[in-house]
Amino acid sequence: MGAILGKKIGMTSIYDAKGKVVPCTVIEAGPCFISQVKTVDKEGYDAYQFAFDEKREDRTPKPQIGHFKKANVKPAYKVVEFRKEVVGLELNAGDMVKADVFKEGEKVDVVGISKGKGFAGVVKRHHFGGGSRTHGQSDRERAPGSMGGSSYPSRSFKGLRMGGRMGGKRVTVRNLTVVKVIAGSNLIVVRGAVPGPKNAYLQITTAKKP
Repeated sequence: MGAILGKKIGMTSIYDAKGKVVPCTVIEAGPCFISQVKTVDKEGYDAYQFAFDEKREDRTPKPQIGHFKKANVKPAYKVVEFRKEVVGLELNAGDMVKADVFKEGEKVDVVGISKGKGFAGVVKRHHFGGGSRTHGQSDRERAPGSMGGSSYPSRSFKGLRMGGRMGGKRVTVRNLTVVKVIAGSNLIVVRGAVPGPKNAYLQITTAKKP
């Protein structure tokens, strides 16, 4: 098992052993520092708090500065908690976790916040087909169509697919293959795409269902 925090650098492509082009995402993975160790005796469960992406103290609230100083760790922008069984390591406060927790060929799950698209219509948001282009239709090409009966049930059911805010949600992409680990530069290259724009924070863990 393994876990680490990272930041999406961008996408690229490499050639595999058969000469085929493989689309990949480059992730800056760590170094992460353990800012707190939670135990069953004190908090009721075992977990590690990971801190990633160093932040200036003058931009950090004083309570957070004191929290990080307890573990002898510098303030960080991103703090995430992982259960001990997910991390799979025995760690102490102040310990460092680097990209080499993963090996090439390993399967991982990547969690991130998807790109925010703003308000989107039903064609973009739910892949509706749109209205007919003939029979006198002039302005209904991307309209949702009927929302329900007028006389009965005289209302729209809860959960009906409509236009609305799209994206900006937590997304998990499972079973991505680690193509390359560049430990010296804290980089992990995974096959395929991951959620979010460039510089988006990511959670990378060993695949639950490989």
